Amino acid sequence: MNDSVFTEVDQYIHRLFVPDDEALNKTMLSIKETGIPSISVSFTQGKMLFLLAKMSRATRILEVGTLAGFSTIFLARALPDNGELVSLELEQKHADIASKNIAGAGLAHKVKILVGPAGDSLDQLISEGAQPFDFIFIDADKPPYAEYFEKALKLSVSGTVIVADNVVREGRILDTETKDEDAAGIARFNKLLAETPEVDASILQTVGEKMHDGIAIAIVK
Repeated sequence: MNDSVFTEVDQYIHRLFVPDDEALNKTMLSIKETGIPSISVSFTQGKMLFLLAKMSRATRILEVGTLAGFSTIFLARALPDNGELVSLELEQKHADIASKNIAGAGLAHKVKILVGPAGDSLDQLISEGAQPFDFIFIDADKPPYAEYFEKALKLSVSGTVIVADNVVREGRILDTETKDEDAAGIARFNKLLAETPEVDASILQTVGEKMHDGIAIAIVK
């Protein structure tokens, strides 16, 4: 089976389970028009995030990595009307574009974007005694994933679901001598996740438009 088949199957799932959506289409278009890196989750992955957040009955969601707001829209749609999503974004430009996309989806009242280094924003939330989150999605710069996870735990309670994207890196995590800082950071995160007694976790390999990768799913005990 080749990569084209994986992509075709992904598109087949997309057609079946993610109906044509003006807000999401405009968000994807904004990525192309503004030169934002095309590294958002796929439509099918976004729908999976929506389902996971919905199944966790989340009323508060934390997202580490906003980009143009594509995954943010999927996650915010899983919240009840009085729910809140806090999204962390490094770049003001990205945050501005995301805010426009989120407003276009009618979700501005549910979403708050904090701009700055994600580690600093997480520290701020912890120091302020922020109310714990029910669902946390990590999809940002890869080298500090382990630190993001450690800080996310401090913003969690029993039952909080933590999901991290891009944790297989087309198998580059297997190379213990890799010079790829992203793969090395993810491998360090994966090891920490497996060794953290406060959570039950595993990794699901994925294939499709985003090639060979995986998502880590954990639940706080």
